[in-house]
Amino acid sequence: MGKSSAIRKQKEETYVDYSLIFVILFLLAFGLIMLYSTSSYEAGLSRGDSAYYFKHQLGPTLLGLAGMVAMSFIPYRFWMRMTVPIYLVSAFMLLMIIPFGKVINGAKRWLIIAGVSVQPAEIAKIASIIFTATIIVKLQQNISTAKGYGVALLFPAILALMVYKITSNLSSAIIIMGITIIMLFVSTPGYKRYIITALSVAAFAAVVIAIIVNAEDSSGMNYRFRRVLAWLDPTAYASDESFQTLQALYAIGSGGIFGKGLGESMQKMKLPEAQNDMIFSIICEELGLFGAIAVMLMFMILIWRLLIIANNAPDLYGALLVIGVMGHIAIQVILNISVVTNTIPNTGITLPFISYGGTAVIFQLAEVGLALNVARSIGK
Repeated sequence: MGKSSAIRKQKEETYVDYSLIFVILFLLAFGLIMLYSTSSYEAGLSRGDSAYYFKHQLGPTLLGLAGMVAMSFIPYRFWMRMTVPIYLVSAFMLLMIIPFGKVINGAKRWLIIAGVSVQPAEIAKIASIIFTATIIVKLQQNISTAKGYGVALLFPAILALMVYKITSNLSSAIIIMGITIIMLFVSTPGYKRYIITALSVAAFAAVVIAIIVNAEDSSGMNYRFRRVLAWLDPTAYASDESFQTLQALYAIGSGGIFGKGLGESMQKMKLPEAQNDMIFSIICEELGLFGAIAVMLMFMILIWRLLIIANNAPDLYGALLVIGVMGHIAIQVILNISVVTNTIPNTGITLPFISYGGTAVIFQLAEVGLALNVARSIGK
């Protein structure tokens, strides 16, 4: 009897990934500390309360943690039955932005529901994960055919197109398609189509950049094209398109190895919306190269733990859900750091669990809860 109880206890411990939970709690706590440090000066001037952004992020963070715990107890196979309703609700909320959307910082991307601002693009990301996992499992071997692959790609592409057209949020549209491609990549044999696609995208991007660079007049260009020019030559656009990027680079460069110290950033006084997309640059300034590497290491551990859960998932559907979550976090971290360091043009992508954004942190934690439920099912 004692041996049986010990075996049951050992299995129960296997079902909970404490390493993943620790990393998430660390990132959330660290994010709140850095959010306060980054935003206190600007919040004190514009809001009259240095803790304004901290308070507004703390509520969604606690709500997201509660949602993560709840999601970890909901059997993940339940979401297969809810795939179509979730997809339709996501699409409907995006459409509702057209007549009822709220403009914040010049962008119409939010809905006000029960007095709370919600960003439907974040819902579209988790909807794409659930839908893609379901369609791959339903199609099974047919996913390798051109028709099956096209069907699996079509519906997330529709959501991505809606996000782009309705909210002008190109970065979220790219993330949705990136998640879908990663999930399809691990589900289909062969690399030929992906190599061809990658080379085609690279060639297209090169042609577009060449056209933009050789254009005679940049004043009448689309603002995204001007961002490309600003990326190639930041100092030429220092007063407008490159201002945020240059301030971020100054912050990174002035941090040194160990940084100026928590709360000692100078660039946060100049950097617009530093608590959002550019918070990583303030981390570099205040905590230095050491702090930046520590943050990246925590994200690497998080992605590694998700990969282990996916590899040991009891079925394909569970594995695909976790791969989708892993892909989402990995893409967003890579793109955010790339933007902050001017490796790619500025696209307005937040750093998961750290940047300011209530809707984002709630749904990111819901995704982690989904992965934790898959982990709980290992060995059953």
